[in-house]
Amino acid sequence: MTRRPLPLPWLQPGDAFPDPGQAWGPDAPAPGLLAAGGALDVDTLLRAYGSGIFPWFSQGQPILWWSTDPRMVLFPGEFRLHRSLRKTLAKFVADPHCELRFDSAFSEVIRACATSPREGQSGTWIVPEMLRAYQALHRRGWAHSVETWIDGQLAGGLYCVSIGRAVFGESMFTRAPDASKIALAGLVAFCRAQQVEMIDCQQNTSHLASLGAREIERANFVAAVLRNTQRPALAWEFDPVYWRELVLPKA
Repeated sequence: MTRRPLPLPWLQPGDAFPDPGQAWGPDAPAPGLLAAGGALDVDTLLRAYGSGIFPWFSQGQPILWWSTDPRMVLFPGEFRLHRSLRKTLAKFVADPHCELRFDSAFSEVIRACATSPREGQSGTWIVPEMLRAYQALHRRGWAHSVETWIDGQLAGGLYCVSIGRAVFGESMFTRAPDASKIALAGLVAFCRAQQVEMIDCQQNTSHLASLGAREIERANFVAAVLRNTQRPALAWEFDPVYWRELVLPKA
C-alpha cells in the first residue's frame, strides 16, 4: 500500500506561520518540519524566531521552516568547562595577543561557517539566500558574531540571533584548536553576566551535549522564547570582566 505524503503548509510571503505544535512528529520522514515557502526577509525571520521556528534547507530546496520537539538548548549555568578547555581559556584570557570580540567581522564569520566542512555532511545549509538574510539581520541589529582573535587573526567564532534576551545559536567554525569553543565560552560568560536564560542550539549533537546542552520539550522552549523576547534587549559588547563568570575569581 502506498503511503500518502504528509500535508505540509505552503507559505506565501507575509503569511502567518502555523502553530509550532503542528510540526511533523517523530515518526514522520522529517521530524520537526513545520512549513515550506514564504520569504527570508527580516520581518519574517523575526516572527519565526519569536515563535520558536527556524529556517533550514539545502541548495535547490524551497525554504523549509522547523520547530523540533524536543529542542536542544544550553542553559548558561550548565555549561561544562572541561579541564583542558579551562586551561586553554585561562591562557587565552591572560594573553594580550588574544581577544574575544563581538560583531567586528560578521560577514567573515558567517562565510567561514558556510564553507567549513561538517562531519557527515557533503554540503552546507548556509546557502547564498541564508547568507544574505542573516547579513540583513545583522545590519538591523538582530544577528551577532562572537569572534576569537589570536595574533590579529580571526581564528574561530560563531553567529547567533538575539531578540530581547532570547539568544538563538546558529553555527560556528574554527581555524585553530578550540577557537570555536572559546567563542562559545565567551558567549556563555556574556549570557551569565546578562542573566540570559538559555541559548537555543536547535539540533542535538554530541559536541553540544558534551558542553552541557540538553533537550527540553518544545512547549517549554516556546514559552521561554515568548517570555524572553519581551525582556529588554542585550547590549552586544563584550567586557573582559565577563570572563570572571568562567575562569577568573569573582570579586
